[in-house]
Amino acid sequence: MSNVVVAITGASGAIYAVRLIEVLMAAGRTVHLTISAAATQVLKQELGLNIDLENFDPSQLLPDPASLPDDSTISKMKNTTSEDFALSSVLGEADLNQGQLIYHHYHDFMSGIASGSFLTDGMVICPCSMGTLGSIASGACNNLIHRAADVHLKERRKLIIVARETPLGLIPLENMVRLTQAGATIMPASPGFYHNPMTIHDLVDFISGRICDHLEIKHDIHQRWGS
Repeated sequence: MSNVVVAITGASGAIYAVRLIEVLMAAGRTVHLTISAAATQVLKQELGLNIDLENFDPSQLLPDPASLPDDSTISKMKNTTSEDFALSSVLGEADLNQGQLIYHHYHDFMSGIASGSFLTDGMVICPCSMGTLGSIASGACNNLIHRAADVHLKERRKLIIVARETPLGLIPLENMVRLTQAGATIMPASPGFYHNPMTIHDLVDFISGRICDHLEIKHDIHQRWGS
């Protein structure tokens, strides 16, 4: 299994992170997950999920594969809230057990992902708050998320930053330029509409799919332009 680091920070858009983790695991990836303290507040507010960072269990974030519905259209086509989306997958026959989820506390600098000698295929910060963006751009490694991002930059590995803020002020824009120059990919959570989305799931999948494209992970979770 190839390693992908996923960090969830305290910006709006936690639904993107949950869906991305599902897709990565269904693709057979080992997901190394770290969550900031502020992100737990967003996960609670937006998805109704109570995340205990000190005693994290994957079931807090992802459904048990055995409990997934047989017919994915039930989840995909009904009018659902974001909480429903987080608690029921729309992966269809894809099995989350094909991948693995490994949790790292955001204060654990002894974690493997804090070192360049720990090999990964990339890191995604989804969603990325402007505070996290600024810390990484300044080189201030105040927690494991900042350090892991710094590692990916210095090792010239893929670092995808799914920024979520609007409007954008001058300082975040300058930070984005700086990180782009350092090798990161800035991917704002701005879904397209040319694929004629019918549900919120379609919009979320558009962003998840674009992230997977840049990680060079094959998928078919959204319709491509020209197809």
